[in-house]
Amino acid sequence: MRLIAPRNSGPAAVNKYLLPHEHQVITVRKHPAVLIGPIAIALAGLLIALVVGTTVLRHSHNGIIVLVFVVVALLLYLGFKTWEWSEDYFVVTSDRMLEASGVFTRKVAMMPLVKVTDMSFQRSTLGRLLGFGDFILESAGQDQALRTIDHVPYPEQLYLEICALIFPAEKIPCPQCDGQGILIQQNEDGEETTYLCPLCKGRKTVTSDNLIADRDSGDD
Repeated sequence: MRLIAPRNSGPAAVNKYLLPHEHQVITVRKHPAVLIGPIAIALAGLLIALVVGTTVLRHSHNGIIVLVFVVVALLLYLGFKTWEWSEDYFVVTSDRMLEASGVFTRKVAMMPLVKVTDMSFQRSTLGRLLGFGDFILESAGQDQALRTIDHVPYPEQLYLEICALIFPAEKIPCPQCDGQGILIQQNEDGEETTYLCPLCKGRKTVTSDNLIADRDSGDD
């Protein structure tokens, strides 16, 4: 799967923030896992309303009406959060990184690519299971409008794409072995086998150009 977008493609909600000479390179929504919290709140509220409605307020007409309003409010809350997620985008252009968020109050945070001095991503246990991560940006300036981008889908692939734009000839830590040069595999008996990382060949670092070439050959 490729995340490189053709020139002038992408949602109109993003295009209107681009400069005349700029074009989108990567445009993604945040991972749907960002909705886990709102979904959990809505389901918990619905379950509590169901239990209370069938026990304590079973014979209370007014109480049932109140519970119906609570259920409707929870569903509206979940619908709003889903709408908000559908309108939020993380965008990498030929010149900048942008995060556009918000529905009624629109917020656009931006970081020029030339000012990014370092970038890394981290993944929690849940992120590894569901396939998302967080990007942390470092800049030479003290005030950064865009520092952390959370719930990024396809973090390894996006990491490679963005590094290729920021550091086209730089060596970066190998993302497959986390810069260790080796990989450790554990079998069913708990025995560990150590072998050289096939991507960096044990050198611990790779160039972004090589990473893109390796990714493209994998797509074929």
